[in-house]
Amino acid sequence: MRVFTIAKRVSKEFFRDKRTLAMMFVAPIFIMWLMSIVFSASTTTNVSVASVNTPSNVVEIMQNVEDVSLEQFQTKEEADKRLKDGEVDTVIYYDNGTYNVTYANIDSSKTVKAQQVLKSSIQGAEAKNLVEVVKKVSPKIENNQQQQPELKEYYNYGNADTTFFNKIAPVLIGYILFFFVFLISGMALLKERTTGTLDRLLATPVKRSEVVFGYILSYSSLAIIQTIVVTLSSIYLLNIEVVGSLYYVIIVNVLLAMVALALGLLLSTIAKSEFQIMQFVPIVVIPQMFFSGIVSVESMGKIAVYISKILPVTYASDGLSKIILEGKNLVAVKQDVTVLIVFCVVLIALNVIGLKRYRKV
Repeated sequence: MRVFTIAKRVSKEFFRDKRTLAMMFVAPIFIMWLMSIVFSASTTTNVSVASVNTPSNVVEIMQNVEDVSLEQFQTKEEADKRLKDGEVDTVIYYDNGTYNVTYANIDSSKTVKAQQVLKSSIQGAEAKNLVEVVKKVSPKIENNQQQQPELKEYYNYGNADTTFFNKIAPVLIGYILFFFVFLISGMALLKERTTGTLDRLLATPVKRSEVVFGYILSYSSLAIIQTIVVTLSSIYLLNIEVVGSLYYVIIVNVLLAMVALALGLLLSTIAKSEFQIMQFVPIVVIPQMFFSGIVSVESMGKIAVYISKILPVTYASDGLSKIILEGKNLVAVKQDVTVLIVFCVVLIALNVIGLKRYRKV
């Protein structure tokens, strides 16, 4: 009987906690819905190619390949500019029997597809030429076979061994930082509340804004150190090539850490226990992973695009990818930086408002 009495008491307390009940049943359904969007994304790899002075028979074959868009340019400089600006994935420049091919190589899957399409197109064109030679004069076959075109390949980012991990590395760095800073900051302030430290502090004449900025200043020092350590270790231990400035990478990551810190502090004012802080992870943290760029958001549809616009990791991942993979500076990613600053300011303001419920006087 005592066992049933204890079980009855625990059950009553559990069912009184509406937030926990909602998280138990709503959160799994929400996550499954998000996963259905992610894994319903189109897996087709579309490649854009800039062609300069490429033989017409090779161009004709490539233009007929599905999911490959080819645009011809008069000068190599113009094509290279398009590649640098991220408007094309590959540049093919034909000069004196040599195919000089430059890959952006930011997405290794696009590089592999471009290589396959180009090589098969060259082989197809050569086979077609050989048939025409046979029809005309068969003795010329030997000369035609000896004049095989040469293929030289160059990579704007990385090399031939670059994998898909290099593309998603900036996203993973940002996401991991966001997750741990969010978790630590949320737990830390919650401990201050449960031990009564925050209540005693708010009982003094100190302003709510001073309390918030005090906590942020304290935790931000730890968050900045954590950001630098995680960023540097990820880049050097995992051998991630950084085309842009490492200082810019750290600046963007620090901004993201500040957003995670402010968000963690805000949600800790809502949660009543460490368990409830953990309940926010499926709702707040997991979507950051799904819609931050590991899978192309555009390929998931309009709903995914709209969701990604309200997630801070989306902007951090975009900025980090441009700096690490494309060598952009802070001016080029000013929109991402600005949005992260806005997120931080808004969340700090909400923290100040949120502390009002704990003020006794």
